Amino acid sequence: MKTVFSILTLVLISISSFTQELSKEELKLYNLIIEYRKSYGLPEIPISKSLTFVAQTHARDLMINRPDTAECNLHSWSNKGKWESCCYTDDHAKATCMWEKPRELTNYSGLGFEIAAYSGNYISAGIALELWKYSPGHNDVILNKNIWKQEWKAIGIGIYGNYAVVWFGYAPDK
Repeated sequence: MKTVFSILTLVLISISSFTQELSKEELKLYNLIIEYRKSYGLPEIPISKSLTFVAQTHARDLMINRPDTAECNLHSWSNKGKWESCCYTDDHAKATCMWEKPRELTNYSGLGFEIAAYSGNYISAGIALELWKYSPGHNDVILNKNIWKQEWKAIGIGIYGNYAVVWFGYAPDK
């Protein structure tokens, strides 16, 4: 019986390492975003395993390696992973560093667009969405307004420690 349990545990660990599962709080954030979009008559966005991998990876990088210090904002990536590092500044000079991350880290075919939030002690799905709703630029991304009018075909969610990260894409995840 113990051997069967060990094999089953190993199989479950192996399966979970090849799928991008959402935590309860990440699923809650996804549902809150979809509910918010529906209140504006917008369609649901399919969850993308690729964009979720990017979101979860970036949330961990932000929490553990803190590339978002000094002039580098929340879209920055550290030099402590299997990715190209970059300091994303408020002038958006390195926007392609962010937009290309899904292609760099996964087989996702399109560009990715990120919204990220930080809260001092803890971040929840509700806190993250409230921060984005009251930030005109982030709210526009969520609601496909202004320069973000094209409909999103994929979404990825990541929450780790004090950071929440959501990636959007115009290309569906295959």
